[in-house]
Amino acid sequence: MADTREESEPLLSRARGGSGRDCPRGVPACSSVQESPGSGPVQSWSGARAHQAAGSTPGQADRPGAAARRDLCLDQAVVLIEDAIQYRSINHRMDARSLWLYRRYYSGSSQWILSFTIFLILALAFVETPSSLTRTSDVRYRLAPWEPPCGLTEGVEALCLLVFAADVSVKSYLIGWAQFRRNPWLLAYLVVLVVSLLDWIVSLSLVCQEPLRVRRLLRPFFLMQNSSMMKKTLKCIRRSLPEMASVGLLLAVHLCLFTVFGMLLFTGEKDAGQDRERLTYFFNLPEALTTLLVLLTTANNPDVMIPVYSRNRAYAIFFIAFTLIGSLFLMNLMTAIIYNQFRGYLMMSLQTSLLRRRLGTRAAYKVLSSVTAEGETHPERLGVKPEDFLQVLQKVQLDSDHKQAITEKLHSRGGGLLSTDEFQKLFDEFEKRVVKEHPPRPEYRSPFLRTTQFLFGHHYFDYLGNLMALGNLVTICVFLVLDAHVLPKDRDDFVLGILNCIFILYYLLEMLLKAFSLGLQGYLSYSSNVFDGLLTIVLLEAGDAGPAVAVGHDAAGERAHRLPLPTHHPQHEADVPGGQHHPGPDQEHAGLRRDPGGCLLRPLLPSSPWGPPSAAPALEEGSQPQLSPHAPLYPQGFPLGQVVYYVFAIIGIDLFRGVVVAPRNSSLASVNGSVPCGSFEQLEYWPNNFDDFAAALVTLWDVMIVNNWQVFLDAFRRYAGPWSEVYFVLWWLVSSVIWVNLFLALILENFLHKWDRRSHLQSLTEELEDTSEMTEELPFRDVLEEPTEEELVEKLSRHPHLQLCR
Repeated sequence: MADTREESEPLLSRARGGSGRDCPRGVPACSSVQESPGSGPVQSWSGARAHQAAGSTPGQADRPGAAARRDLCLDQAVVLIEDAIQYRSINHRMDARSLWLYRRYYSGSSQWILSFTIFLILALAFVETPSSLTRTSDVRYRLAPWEPPCGLTEGVEALCLLVFAADVSVKSYLIGWAQFRRNPWLLAYLVVLVVSLLDWIVSLSLVCQEPLRVRRLLRPFFLMQNSSMMKKTLKCIRRSLPEMASVGLLLAVHLCLFTVFGMLLFTGEKDAGQDRERLTYFFNLPEALTTLLVLLTTANNPDVMIPVYSRNRAYAIFFIAFTLIGSLFLMNLMTAIIYNQFRGYLMMSLQTSLLRRRLGTRAAYKVLSSVTAEGETHPERLGVKPEDFLQVLQKVQLDSDHKQAITEKLHSRGGGLLSTDEFQKLFDEFEKRVVKEHPPRPEYRSPFLRTTQFLFGHHYFDYLGNLMALGNLVTICVFLVLDAHVLPKDRDDFVLGILNCIFILYYLLEMLLKAFSLGLQGYLSYSSNVFDGLLTIVLLEAGDAGPAVAVGHDAAGERAHRLPLPTHHPQHEADVPGGQHHPGPDQEHAGLRRDPGGCLLRPLLPSSPWGPPSAAPALEEGSQPQLSPHAPLYPQGFPLGQVVYYVFAIIGIDLFRGVVVAPRNSSLASVNGSVPCGSFEQLEYWPNNFDDFAAALVTLWDVMIVNNWQVFLDAFRRYAGPWSEVYFVLWWLVSSVIWVNLFLALILENFLHKWDRRSHLQSLTEELEDTSEMTEELPFRDVLEEPTEEELVEKLSRHPHLQLCR
């Protein structure tokens, strides 16, 4: 076992540009902080040696300076611990002014302003010309949209650009000019800002009449630049591009071979079916290539095969072989390649997060140990004082539960300085999920009440409630099927109303019995109980949503009846002359007395992750992996999808705005015999266009689904020209082939590791049943590697702004 003295020795570092000699023991590490110009004098190592040679410590010679250095060291430790908690890099300036700016920049309000600014500049696409503020995107019925005056959206955009300029300025200052020049993302950030500003000036000079706005294409970069996970995703995509390109080349060769073979096969000289096939699908090389490309997605199957298959069944071999090789083999091979690249994506992210956390806590330990070393004459006593650590902990932005757990763990140990291992073990509490304790159940003296409390507080009672909710849903479905051919005004919902009254009475009784068993505070501490209670109250009070149905109105029409009445009831007969029954407005939807969504959510809540947790200590151990702040990773596919959709929508607006024109006689457009069956006009796809941003997003979504996407290819080829097919094919490649497969890979990665984690967690729980400590990385100990001492020392020694000594 390493000696405590060796563990507590500071790290070896060389002053940049210096001779590289070891720093003397006992010299405060914070005194070597590289401050920015004008931030005040900094004590050098030679000055510290001069003080020691004179027989006095720096603190004795300059008490105010020693107090300032101590405060600086504590502030550095606070920032380093916060970096470890948030998995941030510690390579930033460490002087007093920079630390103050750093904490303000990463405060909740500053990050909220930055996130809102990103949202605002992206949302401008819905308002600025062409505006999406219309009721419909159908070119036949769309009215002229409201267009903002020139300068309105430009003014909002200018404010957003100012925020981004301040953001890049603060980032470049905090990391230093040397690091800024080596950071491609920050350099690109600056270039995008300059280009956006120049394009903004051009727009104002042309009075907002410019034909092309380049800065709209650059806006998604602001979202990408502020998301570390998106940067990692793009890096993985770039790494997998060569393999994806190889499969894409195979797909291209496959398409070309079958295209040429199909044009030679379907000449149409001897058979009417072949002639129809040639004229419809294989008329020329571009037409044949497009047809087989669509067949690769199975969107036009079996339509493309029917003309020749109806004449000779042997022609089916051509299309079956093409589909087997292309769709079932090559396309799935593309999915396998993308998943193979992302197979270690989660573990790589967790490993990086673990390294950053260990690096931040180790740097904080060394900084705090330098405070202890101030004035010490015995190096073997170096370490971290518990009172210094508690003082730092109070300043750290951390929830009170974790602070309390760390404080209790610190008080439970013996006295003396904290060694490296003890300091690190304190931060294991960060990796445990906080779970609130539920209030204790009320205690009743009566045996009958205690028995009642046990029965209705048991989890079997929840199962009964789920069974009743399922029965309610089944009854609603049965009556919807039975009354499918009956108009709502002609339905007799007497039986359904009786059943719904029974269900709502049970839900109300269940809510009261649970409140009796758990107590009011205990009942409200469970999210599922709060959901059930609110849903029951809403259903009880709201006439339209409640299960206690209203089937008619009184003579004055002032209130709805809460009890179901049969259609022959005299009260109904008195409502209108002639005794004819007229249902009230609530009866028209009696089949939905209890919200079907509520019926589905109710049985799912107790078994879902957001259902009622069991009573647990304040810090639940071994519950969920908290090493990555971005877990689960599959939601990271959504921001990347937003970027892809945004860019292609803007390009589509610039290319195809106004090309889809409404027919002259819209009422006859769909029944006109001259319109081909299955065409864009016959299917009335008029709302799918690129006349505004919202319509472009929906059109891209419809094409991404690849259901009838050949209709869009044909329509825009006729309206805009044959080059339009390039745009839609590129969109299919980026969205359906790359993005969808990437999203699938992320889901598989998370699912498989979560499945493995459960098995690891079960075995580790059996092995460690004698201890209560189980950190979050423990279930991953077979794949995650703890950073070595040499690795931490080497990274800390290369810190550009904090020189630590050993």
